[in-house]
Amino acid sequence: MKIKIGKANDNDFVLKGPSVSRYHAILFRNPKGTLILEDLHSTNGTFVDGSQILRKPIRITDQIKLGDEKLDIRQVLRENNNYIEEFNALKQVYDDYIKEKVRIQSSNQFKTRLLQSLPFALPGVVGVLLSFAGKGNHSIFVISLIITILAPTIGIYLGAKQSAKTPGKLQAINNQFKIKYVCPKCGTFLGEIPWESLRNRKRCPVSSCKAIWAKD
Repeated sequence: MKIKIGKANDNDFVLKGPSVSRYHAILFRNPKGTLILEDLHSTNGTFVDGSQILRKPIRITDQIKLGDEKLDIRQVLRENNNYIEEFNALKQVYDDYIKEKVRIQSSNQFKTRLLQSLPFALPGVVGVLLSFAGKGNHSIFVISLIITILAPTIGIYLGAKQSAKTPGKLQAINNQFKIKYVCPKCGTFLGEIPWESLRNRKRCPVSSCKAIWAKD
């Protein structure tokens, strides 16, 4: 999304006024979804909250002037609902999230099973070695018995501990996903709906937004 603003009629958003240049400023979103306002070498300058800027991240609540004329960012966005480019970038966000989610779950499952299985095999191996090392030795028998009892218990504990890490990791990537997988205009979280399904809807379902996501 790039919206050219000025008093010339071929701008994407026309703002009339004697202090507004023909091509005064441009509004766009960076890859992170932040709104950026950039002055296009205007005669009377672009101002955000009273300070003249050349290029600055802005919020829709900021007080903006082009020269002496007030600019309502909400109105600019309302009149230009084409967010196809920004919406297409969300496909990578969704794909990366699913890929990382599957990786975390698969990795945790493998490590948990490994930690729980190995200790059950360990007593048998140790028992064979100790039997050769000292048949009839009471101390060795006691050590073997302790290992036989403790090893599975430790394995179960380590497996449970490893498994407990998964919810935290999934929550962390889910939190980031909720920040990134949003309508590029209104910022509404799009849930875990596959990107392709959203694209088929062609526009944001929020009645106050209706950003265009794909061409009809």
